[in-house]
Order: sequence, then structure tokens, then C-alpha cells
Amino acid sequence: MILALAVLAALALYVVGIYNGLVRKRNLVQEAFSGIDVQLKKRTDLIPNLVNTVKGYMEHEREVLEQVTRYRAEAQRAGEQGDVAQRARSEGLLGQALGRLFAVAESYPELKANQNFLDLQSQLAQVENDIQLARRYYNGTVRNLNIAVESFPSNLVANAFGFRKEEYFELEAESDRDVPQVSF
Repeated sequence: MILALAVLAALALYVVGIYNGLVRKRNLVQEAFSGIDVQLKKRTDLIPNLVNTVKGYMEHEREVLEQVTRYRAEAQRAGEQGDVAQRARSEGLLGQALGRLFAVAESYPELKANQNFLDLQSQLAQVENDIQLARRYYNGTVRNLNIAVESFPSNLVANAFGFRKEEYFELEAESDRDVPQVSF
């Protein structure tokens, strides 16, 4: 009888350990996504300043400016909805539009010499690097959680307590994976 109780107690402690590990991994995923969210918010906040700086120089490039503004709004909506895949798609489109904006800015030498534009450009380049680092960290925490959710015996505990696999923060098109070129 004592042996059976000892085995049950050991099993219960083992299940508690697995459960606590799953909770820890899930919280790390949530923390990691908030890191991505912070960086994307920084980028979103920089964009209006960038567009306003560029507007005066690029009257004939209205379509590019409108795309950046439209994709920024889509990215904000996707962030509010909490759908990781949609957020990644929207942010990829925004990154492409920013790349086109900087490509068009090449033909405006007086814009390239504007200190405000250069400062915004530098800040955006730093934020893009920070987004890439945050995305790597997030995807690493998602990988760890997903392995635990799918591996035996932790999958038994995960299924019993409703732990689910999370989505990676991935960009769909290969060209979306490139950081927009922001240096001249």
C-alpha cells in the first residue's frame, strides 16, 4: 500500500512538473510576442513622421506614400486582432512598401540630405534589426512550446490541460524576409 502511494505521489509530482514546464513555455511565448509587438509599434509610430518628411519632396510619388500609409493601418488592425499569421502578412507588406519608399527616395538628393529624414531612416533601420531579433526569440519560444506539446509524455499533460501549438511569426514571400534597405 505504501509503495502504491509512493508511486502515485511520484507520478503526481511528475505531472505537476510537466504542467509547470508547459505553463512556463506558454508564458515565454506570450512574452516573446509582446517583444515583437513593441518593436512593430515603434516602427508604426515612426512611419507617419517619415511619410510627412518625405511628402514635401515627393509630390509625384503619391502612390508609394499611400501604400505605406494603407499597409501601416492594415498592420495595426492585424495587431489588434491577435492573429499571428495575418500580422506577419501585414507586416511583410508594410516592409515591402517601406523598401519601395526608400528606393524612390534615391532620386531626391535634397531629401537624402535632410537631417530629419536621415534620423528617421537611422531609427527605422535600428527598429527593423530589433524586429528581426524579437521574431527569432519568439519563434524559438514557440518551437520549445510546440516540442513539449507534441512530445511524449508531456503531450498527455498538454492535451489534458488544453495546451495547444502556437504559430510561428513567419513571412510568406521570400522577398518579405529581407530587411528593407534604409541606408543611402
